[in-house]
Amino acid sequence: MFKGMSGLGDMAKMMKQAQDMQGKMAQMQDDLHNLMVEGQSGAGLVKATATAKGELKGLDIDPSIFNGDDKEVVEDLILAAIKDAQQKANDRAAAEMQKMTEDLGLPPGMNLPF
Repeated sequence: MFKGMSGLGDMAKMMKQAQDMQGKMAQMQDDLHNLMVEGQSGAGLVKATATAKGELKGLDIDPSIFNGDDKEVVEDLILAAIKDAQQKANDRAAAEMQKMTEDLGLPPGMNLPF
């Protein structure tokens, strides 16, 4: 009597999965604001801490690098530590996204928007 209506159950299932994925994406966005990464330069003399979203949260500089003649070296070390933290933040966010797509059963390499 209702030929062709059997696909409605599949559509409802797909809609439910889309809602679940949307909720997991929102949760992951929140989690990325709380996950911290640390970048370093100068063998750990300069350390930058950032969220997995790339927001710089802290900077730790060993006092031994402060010599009046080394201003440019110190600036370079600070920039290098920040860039390292940002790269680690990008890597961590990508890893979290990959983990989520695997948990959802999506094919490897499928990129979802942040």
